[in-house]
Amino acid sequence: MPSHVAVIADIVGSRTLTDRAGAQRAIIASSRQVHADHPVSVSPLAATVGDELQAVYPDLPAALASLLLLQLHLPEGIQLRFGLGVGAVDPVHDGITDGPGWWAARAAIEHAHRLQDRAVPHARTRIATEQGQDAVMTERIAYANAYVLARDELVSAMSGRTRRLTYGRCLGRTQRELAEAEGITQPAVGEAGRGQASDIEIQAAEVARLREWLEETLSKHSHKSVEEVNRDIERDKILGAQQALEYGLIDQVLTSRKGVQPAVIKSS
Repeated sequence: MPSHVAVIADIVGSRTLTDRAGAQRAIIASSRQVHADHPVSVSPLAATVGDELQAVYPDLPAALASLLLLQLHLPEGIQLRFGLGVGAVDPVHDGITDGPGWWAARAAIEHAHRLQDRAVPHARTRIATEQGQDAVMTERIAYANAYVLARDELVSAMSGRTRRLTYGRCLGRTQRELAEAEGITQPAVGEAGRGQASDIEIQAAEVARLREWLEETLSKHSHKSVEEVNRDIERDKILGAQQALEYGLIDQVLTSRKGVQPAVIKSS
């Protein structure tokens, strides 16, 4: 079965919304508008159970482009979290979904949730792949995750007007058309969007550089290949003391503090 991209989405902070039903209707309306403006999905984003939504895309570029448009189109106060799974996707019948692509999407959205709760509050998107993908796809996913991390950060900082203008520019609308729609001057349109693309590129490159440095450092000290390290750190990996020793992250395990001398840092 050929690979697709399965997407699972849920509403960020749904329990704090005063009108959850209204938020769901707004999300579906935005999804339909994005599909009308940029019809690339195999199965457009649709509600399934509770606050969860699902979609299927033919490939990763199509999924990333469509979900960016959706993030930009959502009304103020409503945000979605996305898990993208690259892999085989079984046909969807009566809301029932299955296959490695969906399992990867489930793992991805759980990872996005953990990132948001821990150290990256604006993280909204994560990508995972089914087991058995080749090294080229694994590396591609790593760089794509660096990109969406930077992208989410920038979108979260945009005002409502900037998101609307960016949405229009992504669809190829002219500055004149956007200025008329917003009731502003054409120079103001250019000013609002200036730097967004370059900022995304710069931040994505920095995240990718740090990821590459981390993989190479862990590979050097654990004597594992970079490919093995890449797979291991793609998801949370909890190690006990003995496991960390076997992996190569530590030199020894101390069973007692007796005889252990504190480190002394000498000034130069």
